[in-house]
Amino acid sequence: MNVDNVKSQMRKGMLEYCILLLLHREASYASDIIADLKEAKLIVVEGTLYPLLTRLKNDELLSYEWVESRQGPPRKYYKLTSKGELFLNELQTAWDELSDTVNHLRIKLITDHNNEKDIND
Repeated sequence: MNVDNVKSQMRKGMLEYCILLLLHREASYASDIIADLKEAKLIVVEGTLYPLLTRLKNDELLSYEWVESRQGPPRKYYKLTSKGELFLNELQTAWDELSDTVNHLRIKLITDHNNEKDIND
């Protein structure tokens, strides 16, 4: 099994959640979303982002509005809908539950390892 493939799948699974988190904060232009994700070390290209934004919009989790730009054509700014806010809350609950589970398992592993070490010493 290749660890890079697993890491890639983990990143893909988190991408939707991260985008919704960013848009919860404020409406954003696609290039700003990409920049924020890169700053968080989650590298995303336009070819990945735009289809995801379209799918989220079609699922009524996002809406957009056109905003005039000082340079060039108007820009499409995405924002969460009320349905998107509810969905994000559900994802947050799922994330919290998964984090708790992983932390519980890590603590159990460390505790079990230390207990075995004490027995063998």
